[in-house]
Amino acid sequence: MIMPSKHINFSQSLLGFGSYLLSKLSMPKSVDDLWCEYQNDLKNDLYSAIHSFDNLNLTLIFLYGINAIQEDNGIISRCN
Repeated sequence: MIMPSKHINFSQSLLGFGSYLLSKLSMPKSVDDLWCEYQNDLKNDLYSAIHSFDNLNLTLIFLYGINAIQEDNGIISRCN
């Protein structure tokens, strides 16, 4: 589910969710802030795929692993 496939579109994959999360990190935020923003966007039809909190955590781990984000005292920010 990390990559989109024949049966999973981009927004449903962790890669697609990662690109969405990176777009929300224009300024540093906590994990709770990211989750609340995602829930609001989902409710307002601004993001089409339903993800669990576990998927949020897996996506953040993936983004951290590829050095796209960094964490400092519970605050997530984009790497330069």
